[in-house]
Amino acid sequence: MSAVSLLVVVDPAARRTDAESVRIAKDVLSAGAATKICYPEDPSELERAFAHRGAKRPVLIGDDLALLRTVRLLHRERALGEAALSVVPVGAAANLTLTRRLGVPQDTVAAARAALDGVEKSQGLLTDDSGGVVLGGLRIPAFAPEPGRPAHPVPARRWPRLRERARLRRGDGGCEADGAAPTARLRVEADGVVLADLDSPVSQVRVSPGEADGLAEVLVAGGGEPVRATARSVRVSGADFRYRADAVVGGPVRTRTWTAHPGAWRLTLPR
Repeated sequence: MSAVSLLVVVDPAARRTDAESVRIAKDVLSAGAATKICYPEDPSELERAFAHRGAKRPVLIGDDLALLRTVRLLHRERALGEAALSVVPVGAAANLTLTRRLGVPQDTVAAARAALDGVEKSQGLLTDDSGGVVLGGLRIPAFAPEPGRPAHPVPARRWPRLRERARLRRGDGGCEADGAAPTARLRVEADGVVLADLDSPVSQVRVSPGEADGLAEVLVAGGGEPVRATARSVRVSGADFRYRADAVVGGPVRTRTWTAHPGAWRLTLPR
């Protein structure tokens, strides 16, 4: 058995959804390391479990929502950078989109083995001005189509005379808006540079934690050619709007600001 010691946190929803996968994950983890397994039923119990974990590496068994709750808690407690987090995804396939996007194996045994002998990879995240955390990305409106399902790809244009701190680059296909999609009157600013204003209808806005330089990646699509940018801070304002941040729908709000935090947490992934 490895000298590694693990704190295995089992989300209540995982036990209700797929108790057999939870059992398999626990067996694999316990066979490879000393484990302390806890079953928090509410946020306060989760907080206590992490507060008393000592040198144990945290492993979460659960779905996207469980991962978001855990990262939000650790970020709020300023403990997110203390140890790499491992995840064994358990839940309905529709609730595991984020873990899949982050590169976590969806097979229970493979994910548990990665938690035992995988490698740590630094991850960026976004925080908003209400205390929210975004790991994979957000989109406005909340019902905008997923990336990779364009109605008709259109190359992004260059934005003239940009300030240096908000660097725009040419798009290369990606996710573009359907011309028939509903639009909203929104003002979108990337590090103070206006990408869209209230007089230009917007069909969708996407923001995700970027890898290059730790900047957030921004896409704004409307009636014309979509625009892409990278920025430290992204502010959206205008008429009431809802947004989907990973697995959570927020709003309606009239303004929201997201800030990029490069390398804010570490995730254990397969070698």
